Amino acid sequence: MTNDQPANQPGERHESRSALLAWAFYDWASNAFATLIVTFVFAAYFTDQVAADPTQGTTLWGNAVAAAGLLVALIGPILGAAADQGGPRKALFTLLTLAAVTATGLLWFVRPDPSYVALALVLLGLGIVASELAGVLYNAMLPVLAPPERIGRWSGWGWGLGYVGGVVCLALALFGFVREDAWLQLPRDGAQHVRATFLLAAAWLLVFALPLLLRVRMASDVPQKPLRRAARDGVRQLAATLRQVRRYRVILRFLIARMLYVDGLATLFALGGVYAAGTFAMNEQDVLTFGILLNVTAALGAGLFAWLDDWQGPRTTILLALGGLILLGSAILFVRSQTLFWVLGGLLGLFVGPAQAAARSYLGRVAPAELRAELFGLFALSGKATAFAGPFLVGWVTWLAGSQRVGMGVIVVFFVLGFAMTLTLPEADSRSAGIDD
Repeated sequence: MTNDQPANQPGERHESRSALLAWAFYDWASNAFATLIVTFVFAAYFTDQVAADPTQGTTLWGNAVAAAGLLVALIGPILGAAADQGGPRKALFTLLTLAAVTATGLLWFVRPDPSYVALALVLLGLGIVASELAGVLYNAMLPVLAPPERIGRWSGWGWGLGYVGGVVCLALALFGFVREDAWLQLPRDGAQHVRATFLLAAAWLLVFALPLLLRVRMASDVPQKPLRRAARDGVRQLAATLRQVRRYRVILRFLIARMLYVDGLATLFALGGVYAAGTFAMNEQDVLTFGILLNVTAALGAGLFAWLDDWQGPRTTILLALGGLILLGSAILFVRSQTLFWVLGGLLGLFVGPAQAAARSYLGRVAPAELRAELFGLFALSGKATAFAGPFLVGWVTWLAGSQRVGMGVIVVFFVLGFAMTLTLPEADSRSAGIDD
């Protein structure tokens, strides 16, 4: 079998292992953008060398990321609904992936000068929107490609590969281009050694996305329609789903639960380095090393817990992961030793990956086939709609309490609320449509 079976088809057959590997490696491919561009290299380059000063750079960066997240939250559900209504999902997925590749590669032209701020922010926003929207269609492929009894492990393995891919690409960037003793010595007068890493990220995404782009067909049992008509029908379908939201109470509670604990995770990754530097006096190299450790242990956790997902179910996996995050996160707030911080932080990472991977597995199992891409669009919305809340609350609580430790406690509160909401969910079942009649 060389192509996937039509999506959203009753009694659908599932793909071969090689196609599933192609699917999983898209996580490996796309994480390079998140790691090199959004989190580490380009983020630091923009604030330190492109913007007029770090304060202005940080403000502009935060606004750009927030604006891109808002666009993803608004467009994602419509894109998914249009795909479910027969839109050209393979063409859209390919176009969005290539748009992310192009935007990333064009960052090479962003020189270390304030006159390039606008170009940098436009390309950053385009890259975020394109990669996140491609992820909507990508996630919706999982239940089509993987048999029900293996959805959990493939979701976990894909998420784990994503973490590993990001770390490997980051290591190549640092040792290949950025460090003083880099393997490839490039001129530094115009930051060519840093800008070359953006080309690396673009090439990484393109090369490792090709197996999925070239091999797997993203068909639908709904007759294919022109994009404009599919989008119009998709908006109608989305409106109908929202009007009938009580019929999907299980899925709605799940999306709220995920929104809560993903806000905690996003805040952890956004401010964890700030906490490490401020409370434990860690320098930039220490923070970067800690970030790599967190990604490596998250990859291990996602891969190992993937078996539990298929064995006991994604709800149980999410609860166990959140329990670990609550206990270890609380302990980190009280320790004074930097050594203990490293140990507990590494252990914390083991539970980060499973919390995310099992959420994808849960929705993949309970989403009705005819609404699958639409619901993964709402899945993207649940990860973006309130993303500002965590950093905002941590900032204010830290200021009011005069303590980073107290402020970071907000993250644990998000985990507790997510845990409590997840307790109200039934276990996902491959036979369930996730609909409350």
